[in-house]
Amino acid sequence: MQAASSIQKSKAKNAPSPVIISRVSSSSSSILMIPLIPWVLLPLLLHLPVAARAAFDYQDALAKSLLYFEAQRSGHLPYNQRVAWRGHSGLTDGLEQGVDLVGGYYDAGDNVKFGLPMAFTVTMLSWSVMEFSEEIAAAGEIEHALEAIKWGTDYFIKAHTHPNVLWIQVGDGDTDHYCWQRPEDMTTSRQAYKIDAENPGSEVAGETAAAMAAASIVFRTSNPRYSNLLLHHAQQLFEFADKHKGRYDRSVGVAKNYYPSVSGYGDELLWAALWLHRATGREEYLEYVVNNASRLGGSAWAISEFSWDIKYAGLQVLASKLLMEEGVSLQEKHRSTLEQYRSKAEHYLCSCLNKNKNGSNVRRTPGGLLYVRQWNNMQYVAGATFLLTAFSDYLARSEEELHCPQGTLGPQELLSFAKSQLDYILGANPMGISYLVGFGPKFPTRVHHRAASSVSYKEDKAFIGCTQGYDAWFGRQKENPNVLVGAVVGGPDAKDVFRDVRGNYMQTEACTYNTATLVGVFAKFDRLQGQPQISSC
Repeated sequence: MQAASSIQKSKAKNAPSPVIISRVSSSSSSILMIPLIPWVLLPLLLHLPVAARAAFDYQDALAKSLLYFEAQRSGHLPYNQRVAWRGHSGLTDGLEQGVDLVGGYYDAGDNVKFGLPMAFTVTMLSWSVMEFSEEIAAAGEIEHALEAIKWGTDYFIKAHTHPNVLWIQVGDGDTDHYCWQRPEDMTTSRQAYKIDAENPGSEVAGETAAAMAAASIVFRTSNPRYSNLLLHHAQQLFEFADKHKGRYDRSVGVAKNYYPSVSGYGDELLWAALWLHRATGREEYLEYVVNNASRLGGSAWAISEFSWDIKYAGLQVLASKLLMEEGVSLQEKHRSTLEQYRSKAEHYLCSCLNKNKNGSNVRRTPGGLLYVRQWNNMQYVAGATFLLTAFSDYLARSEEELHCPQGTLGPQELLSFAKSQLDYILGANPMGISYLVGFGPKFPTRVHHRAASSVSYKEDKAFIGCTQGYDAWFGRQKENPNVLVGAVVGGPDAKDVFRDVRGNYMQTEACTYNTATLVGVFAKFDRLQGQPQISSC
């Protein structure tokens, strides 16, 4: 029964509902199956105490967030691996297909390497470093941040074996979810899947191009040769994604039940082009972003979420950054189209800040958390927190304000709301629990994660069989033997209630892209710590 329930879970893994692609938030369409709220919690739900909003140790949160990526590593672990309870795994990945696919990241609590969320994770880690490198360095974490990015980009270089060939997945989600095994013990299929000119996948090729272009900016000074190599791959991948258009989950059907492309590939193509423009300065990429703005949805779609699948809000904020930095020097055609991008970015930001009209604001829980949907809601909160924090900086540098249908806000107000979301994640919430694992006195201890919930391979090398893991480890009521430090779990439901149960995968599973979007934000607020207090909304 446990195996069957895990397979049922995989069929919709973090997948957004198709109706989300609209000009308003679709969050109200979510149907929650939740227990009744205990009466004792109601005062907390209605009025979060001021004391609960006390300052947190953001530097510690930053350090822990970067540690998480080491727990998610696949491949031959390096000598300086800090997460000691993990061992080497996936050492024959790609062997059957005659390609070296050893390395990369497991996306969440399973043992499959999914290319699309992995690439988004690396893009957001790179954007975090690009925006907040000084803050990350001041906290003493820049080397760990670069290592986290490079572990992903090294894998992408291997996976991009020819200009029009990209290996996008290792492992099969269906067979993987039948088993509860440590990655060191895997007996499940390690078949690798690729896209090519005959079987295109513009979303994953475009996102991988974006990741490598963004990373090339990060490594430009410290490792210029590597930066140039990444840029070369990014340019080839973008050309492949654009010339051979097609949805990746149609070419590689095994991905559809886990990371389906609901938004299509328009956002990834524009996203990749904009990152390539930022990395190269070449006008041809900006022309692409401008000329395809309407056709591919960049200047047309007003979205109220940002995720591994739906990049429009991130794309629009990045376009706004370009406009605010170089507006006066841009051609009129470029400037006017980027203004359209910015208007859609402002719709997203205003929807998070509850300043839109016509029901297009993102819902909030009684405790004040942004709420999009019941499955892994924290990914949307983390993405919004990053975009609000980054845009606040853009406004401050350009001495502008955010104009919403229901009011005008300055950069400090955006930052204050971002802080309220960050602090909620770290423990300023009705349940008093930190959703960053390993942070604070109370955090989830039964994370839905195969390796963390099983005895460490370093401690006991005895083989754990496929279904044996369900009986011996998944079904245990005890806390996980290994703490998945730095993981951001799916989080509470629409009423701020969280059940720390291993089988409650919608709330207790963590994903790399949850944490990736918060790395730079932790660094930003660590730098602000000790400066005049930022009030929480």
